[in-house]
Amino acid sequence: MHRWHWSRILLLIPFIAVLWVPFYDRAEPSLGGFPFFYWYQLLWVILSVGVIGVVYLLEHRGEG
Repeated sequence: MHRWHWSRILLLIPFIAVLWVPFYDRAEPSLGGFPFFYWYQLLWVILSVGVIGVVYLLEHRGEG
């Protein structure tokens, strides 16, 4: 059975960053013709993979 690990708190970072809509509800600055609203969300898809990877590594270090 897995216990709760402190590193899971890091999962709140992408959760809050994407759900706090007033922060990114705008068009500027644009990047490559894409409004901020779109590229900010797509950037967090990539960043979320990194955060999940870090949490996984922290929880499973020393196992195996």
